[in-house]
Amino acid sequence: MKTIIVIPARYKSSRFPGKPLVNLLGKPMIQWVAELSARAVGQENVYIATDDTKIQTAVLGMGYQVVMTSEHCLTGTDRLAEVAQQVEADIYINVQGDEPLVNPEDIHKVIEAKKAYPNEVINGYAIIGEDEDPNSVNIPKVIFTEDQRLVYMSRQALPGFKDQKNAPQHHYKQVCIYAFNQKELLDFGAYGKKSTLEQSEDIEIIRFLEWNQPIRMIPTRPGSLAVDVPEDVAKVEKALKVVGHE
Repeated sequence: MKTIIVIPARYKSSRFPGKPLVNLLGKPMIQWVAELSARAVGQENVYIATDDTKIQTAVLGMGYQVVMTSEHCLTGTDRLAEVAQQVEADIYINVQGDEPLVNPEDIHKVIEAKKAYPNEVINGYAIIGEDEDPNSVNIPKVIFTEDQRLVYMSRQALPGFKDQKNAPQHHYKQVCIYAFNQKELLDFGAYGKKSTLEQSEDIEIIRFLEWNQPIRMIPTRPGSLAVDVPEDVAKVEKALKVVGHE
């Protein structure tokens, strides 16, 4: 089965313009993500999807393939849907361009889960770390059934509770590694708008939930950090040093 990784990269991020090219320990963030993705599937199977010529030029200079997508993509997954129209594959892995600590072994786990459950969207999750705030709206929280089917994802802390004695011992967050087949992506893009709950939460995977597409959550290594806002850069650089990526 042909598996490719697609890294959506948008220059005009509302919270952090130019984020894919931000310098982390002397290297653009998109390069960190691309190199880790290449360790999972090989450099020839890594594509960066962007609508920006600055990102295109930088990525081509790094030796990676670029798929130019339209400026009006509603989400990163809509950007993948445009890639699925141009590049044939059996499995499309979405690795977010703001996750420079993504673990290649976790990518493999998501790929294997998609092979085992070809008609389910696959998404990673991890326990929220002690230095992370479960009430932060920048961290999508997840709840799932005992057999790991996604129930809901929210920027609010999940699950809720009535009595303090029933407060959850742990919260779980989304880790932005997804797996899709071509039809799932084409259906997502053809929807043409954000669904009601997707719009409210600003979490794109909810669009699948709203038409009852099964989503299976796969545990990944704790410690993944994303660069959502400029204030995250120092924290992520510190983590990169700890895991030996200097």
